[in-house]
Amino acid sequence: MNTPAEIFARSPKPTLGVEWEVALVDPQTRDLVARGPEVIAAVNTAHPEVHLEKEFLQNTVELVTGICDTVPQAMEELARDLSFVRAAAEERGLRLWASGGHPFSDFRKNPLGDKDSYKEIINRTRYWGQQMLLWGTHVHVGVSHEDKVWPIINALMTTYPHLLAISACSPGWDGLDTGYASNRTMLYQQLPTAGMPYQFGSWAEWQSYMRDQSISGVINHTGSMHFDIRPASKWGTVEVRISDAASNLRELSAIVALTHCLVVHYDRLWEAGEPLPTLQPWHVAENKWRGARYGMDALVITSRETDERWVKDELADLVEELTPLARELGCAAELARILEIIEHGAGYERQRRLFEETRSWNPAVDLACDELAAGHPLV
Repeated sequence: MNTPAEIFARSPKPTLGVEWEVALVDPQTRDLVARGPEVIAAVNTAHPEVHLEKEFLQNTVELVTGICDTVPQAMEELARDLSFVRAAAEERGLRLWASGGHPFSDFRKNPLGDKDSYKEIINRTRYWGQQMLLWGTHVHVGVSHEDKVWPIINALMTTYPHLLAISACSPGWDGLDTGYASNRTMLYQQLPTAGMPYQFGSWAEWQSYMRDQSISGVINHTGSMHFDIRPASKWGTVEVRISDAASNLRELSAIVALTHCLVVHYDRLWEAGEPLPTLQPWHVAENKWRGARYGMDALVITSRETDERWVKDELADLVEELTPLARELGCAAELARILEIIEHGAGYERQRRLFEETRSWNPAVDLACDELAAGHPLV
């Protein structure tokens, strides 16, 4: 069987694209409402310039930026589009909500989107796939040549818990406090094509892998590989899918800024002939788990010699190290917001605190809705 080679589009500049998944909830019950396609259609009719996508579940609206040069440009576009989606939702008596996972909604009562690929995933994965009440932030950064892609991805995997900790906002599931900062991370890896990417050594090795997946029928069933970080060859980008869906634009901007800076930083190291950092696969897996479990309180493995540091200290050092590059990329203010998350806590901490105070997840759902409307963290 001859499988066509995957052609990487090659981006001449480190451009940026952001996909942000938000959902619709009933303001009385706080449960999810499956009216996403209706809201999308309303916005597209009134504002055809806005790019929205249907998602895995009908309760979800995905906001998608165009090709942006800077984080502020992407955030401005998302803020504009969000205002149109909010207006359409409010006209229907609904609120917009965003987090990595809903704390009590029943997955059995949330209908799928109408894409054939989504239906096929459920046909294959059954119970495990049906649980995907999950929302994420996906950040695309342009890369100029496919030879850089896997060295950059392998280096980014050393910062997995960093990107996860600042975004983690899914502590609740099925009415329970899971004890995790990002329960979404643990649930999503149940899919057979999701989770950590293999540490491919070259583009040719990746092509061989994808050829195998095509021959064996895996890609035909799922449409693509849903790795936590993957090449998006059609766009010439590295797509980073680690982060929970942020509940507000301010924290989202910090997540996107760190992602943008890290990709460009590793790209330039590669161009200069410098070695890019890597960790053993077992260390990467352990760091992913620690980030999901402990969030901002994670002790993470930082070297192949198994040195460890607190992720808050790591994040503070990354902000300092990357600030000159952030100034060049036009996102220094957004990168500095990571320091606010270090000081005041991430989304999962705010949600958990309300649950512990009230023994109900309703205030946590309200909080996420309020933060989405305000554009910044509350409480």
